Amino acid sequence: MVDKWLVETTPHERFSFYTRANIGEVFPDPVAPLSFNWFENPDDGLGGAEHGFRDAYYRIGVMTPDELPDDRAVFLGVTGGYGYLNASALRLLGHRAPGMTYRDIDDSFFGDAPGVPEFVPGPADDRPELTEKIGATFGWVLTTPDLPEVAADEQSVNELRANRPDLSAMTDRELIDYVWNTFGTRFRHLFGQHIFISFLATLPVGIITKVAAAVGQPTAALKLIAGVGDVESAAPSMSMWALGRRAAGSPALTALFEAGVAGLDLRLRASTEPDAVAFVAAFDEFLYAYGCRGPNEWESRSPTWETEPDLALAAIDRMRLTGISADPSANNAARAAEREAVGAEIAAMLAADPETQGQFLAALHSATVFLPGRERTKTNCIKLIHEARMALREWGRRCVGAGTFPRVESFGLLTKQEMFAFLDDPTGYHDKLVEREALMQEVSGLQEPFLFVGEAGPMSAYPRRDAVSVVGVAEGEVVQGVPGCPGVVRGVARVVTSSHHPGALNPGDILVAPITDPSWTPLFVPAAGVVVDVGAPLSHAIIVSRELGIPCVVSATNATRRIPDGATIEVDGDTGQVTVLKL
Repeated sequence: MVDKWLVETTPHERFSFYTRANIGEVFPDPVAPLSFNWFENPDDGLGGAEHGFRDAYYRIGVMTPDELPDDRAVFLGVTGGYGYLNASALRLLGHRAPGMTYRDIDDSFFGDAPGVPEFVPGPADDRPELTEKIGATFGWVLTTPDLPEVAADEQSVNELRANRPDLSAMTDRELIDYVWNTFGTRFRHLFGQHIFISFLATLPVGIITKVAAAVGQPTAALKLIAGVGDVESAAPSMSMWALGRRAAGSPALTALFEAGVAGLDLRLRASTEPDAVAFVAAFDEFLYAYGCRGPNEWESRSPTWETEPDLALAAIDRMRLTGISADPSANNAARAAEREAVGAEIAAMLAADPETQGQFLAALHSATVFLPGRERTKTNCIKLIHEARMALREWGRRCVGAGTFPRVESFGLLTKQEMFAFLDDPTGYHDKLVEREALMQEVSGLQEPFLFVGEAGPMSAYPRRDAVSVVGVAEGEVVQGVPGCPGVVRGVARVVTSSHHPGALNPGDILVAPITDPSWTPLFVPAAGVVVDVGAPLSHAIIVSRELGIPCVVSATNATRRIPDGATIEVDGDTGQVTVLKL
């Protein structure tokens, strides 16, 4: 039994509570050595995700540099192969922010999860001067009309894509230098922006939620943060819908799609049918704009829509079969109209309290700035990672051809130091990489703890995922999750465990998935509803489902294992309840 992963961090003594919440959506698999170097950067001063996280906390006013060690990671840890967030440090935002408590953070990350330890503030946790600084930041959140820095970052990464060099003409060393020079000088800033905007997005959502509850309409909160528009992660679904309509309206394209998704991209490109030629031109525009998206997209080893176009075509195929009533643009417009109407209704109810009314209206506008901003800052990071990925894959293909890599993606199993040593002398790395790939598979089969305090315990004590028993549901039983997008729907549960193979999902089915990232969200469009094993109130799945108008429940623990494929279920996106009607 494996007892040590390739890369590890040392848990912090003061900030000792760690969790997989949220980061489990970003890094569902074991963290590869190259990603560890990118995100932790233990061997140079360029700064990665850890330093970006700190930059965001300092900027908000939550902490000061003297509270954190210089020589090791605090916010982001890797233990037992898996990435963890430091929940102790996260709780400080709730403890120190005016009008908040640590429970606000806990509710966002854990919901009703068992085993969450009580927060006991220490003598160093009360910092009135930081509370004042956070208050000033919150004031800015509720008054800023836009986010020009985020827009500038978007322009920067788009220019990086537009100016991508001819990778095939570069030497191996030029490729690796390009990766580190491109990534190392930008990622700390982009990730810091993502954390900064993500945490501040909780403020308007929190205000809206509390006001809605205070006026006796708690479920209205979900409607008030739906259909905000300009959400970057929802945009691919809109474009895929148009491609799906094009395919559905053409007999030639229909024939090509119905021959199967495997190899579809090659068949489309080989066809001389006018409709196929026009489709490929439109699809290439789609890949240029959204080719960076895909499963586990923060991990450079993972495929994307550009590297494996059939992944995108699989989702387009499901949309091709879906009726026009599922048009995501129309559903988005309906959600936006509902948001405006409900917002006006609640604002009118607050007319006798101008101060609360003003704060509520400010929060409504702020949500339309910061929720799209959160997704845009994430996309900026993903676009940067993808440019590095494309250079690394070019190098990986050459190494496979030379017999020094077992797989194109083997580059991710090297540390930065090993990567440069490999350039000087690749002798012996092939067998080492084969061993590491086997270790990756072994660790992927282990069930890591959701949270721990102090130490997670030895990996040898982790149970295998396939050995963890889960009791299935009975007819009439309810699986409780977290409400994501309002609405109540009934349909056939379709348990889909990989966005690579969504073929079993038919229009009108309810998608039951283990986790969702941008490779999954196009599958929301043909689905009547969505149920996800994990997730949080501001998780990617919820934000996108609200834009697409799909009733959604997240954090429905073990739903993919408890709800049988083919069962008839009811999804209540207002209450978070998933009821099994018929097995």
